[in-house]
Parts: sequence; C-alpha cells; structure tokens
Amino acid sequence: MDFTAAVITVSDKGYRGEREDTSGPNLCRILGENGYKVVHTEIVPDEREMIQKALLTCTDEKHIALVLTTGGTGFSPRDITPEATMEIVERPTPGIPEAMRAASMQITPKGCLSRATAGIRGRSLIINLPGSRKASAENILAVIDPIAHGLEILYSEGSADCGK
Repeated sequence: MDFTAAVITVSDKGYRGEREDTSGPNLCRILGENGYKVVHTEIVPDEREMIQKALLTCTDEKHIALVLTTGGTGFSPRDITPEATMEIVERPTPGIPEAMRAASMQITPKGCLSRATAGIRGRSLIINLPGSRKASAENILAVIDPIAHGLEILYSEGSADCGK
C-alpha cells in the first residue's frame, strides 16, 4: 500500500530564511525512496501554535498518513516540538521514539538527549525527528520498516494480521 507523507521543519532560522533546510528535503528523498508520496512540506518557527496548526492541517484537513517533523526536539528553551505534538495526539506510540533513541545510542551517546515523541491522530501517524540532516535520517531509517506495517494496521478495516 502506498501512503502519503508530509515533512514539517521546525526552525526559527529556517523560517526566517537565515538557514537552509537540509533535513526536510533529505527526509523527502528518503520517504520517496521508501514508497511514500510526499504531498506537503512546510517550515514553521519554534512556536507552539504554528507547529500545531501545521500538524492539524496535515492530519485533520489533508488526512496525510505519515507526518514527520524535524527540529525542536532538543534541550533549548525554544525546543517545544514534542510538547506541541503531544497536545494534539490522540494515542501515543512510545515504541517509535524509544527505537529511534536506541539506534542513535549505537552511534553517539548524545542520542539519549532526544526528546522526540510520536503518536496517532485520526489515521495519521506523527513522528518527531531531530533537526540535523544526519540525525533525522538515522532516526527515520531505524524505524521505516515497522512504520509501514503500523500504517497498514492503522488503515486496515477491523483487526490486522500482526503475526507477520
């Protein structure tokens, strides 16, 4: 099954045009290589209302299956992407960020500092990723296969075959 996807870059400097967004386009490339049709991209500042508006547009209006955010998952006082995300999520999916952090820890001990979250709203899966091009790619690639299975279950009618 082919799924739609969106990539939302959360960056004050990117939003103001002061920094080139390299993680967003790279995530779009990775998604395309893995069979996703990227139908929405956007850059928003580290502002709760704007992050949530972008997420709600993707989930509630455009009904996009997979919504990735990149940026705003660290320790900076402006890093609020996880909080903004969890305020609109209906069902948390903690295993996804746990798996991403575990994979990151194999690369760098700093992987434990990610505050990324994930969850379901309606029939959309939202996943927060780090803001760096390298870390966002490593994180999504660590979970890209299970995500596809999760989306198949989310889009199935009734119960799905989870024994596969």
